[in-house]
Amino acid sequence: MKEILTTINGVPIHRNFVRNLPYNPYLKRLLKDKRKARVLGEVIFWKKVRAKTFHCIDFDRQRIIGNYIVDFYVKALGLIIEIDGSSHHEKEAYDRVRQDYLESLGLLVFRISDFDMRNNLNRVMKELEEFIMLHYGTTPSSKI
Repeated sequence: MKEILTTINGVPIHRNFVRNLPYNPYLKRLLKDKRKARVLGEVIFWKKVRAKTFHCIDFDRQRIIGNYIVDFYVKALGLIIEIDGSSHHEKEAYDRVRQDYLESLGLLVFRISDFDMRNNLNRVMKELEEFIMLHYGTTPSSKI
């Protein structure tokens, strides 16, 4: 049985660490510029989850996986959080290929619109909780 990472609303959340993820070291030089870009939705999300403030879950910001830089990554769950701004409107095909690749590695992707991050923060965080409970949680079996 997988180790329990945390609990959300009484639901045990199990670790799902994905080993040996590919890493393109040439993307490392892009990380600093990407972090400096300070996209508002990403800043809001980071303030909400940094330092294990969201259910004691550790989030990494701007993580290289393969030939991509993901917005946020939860190593203990194999979970990617992407915050999509207006630049994604013309890139649906690219985003699909990217997501398919990431999922082929055994990772899950949770997408948030930048608009919702800025305007519906509580709802977005609730949806993230529900996503994590659905994909990584087990409902304790009731005793008869």
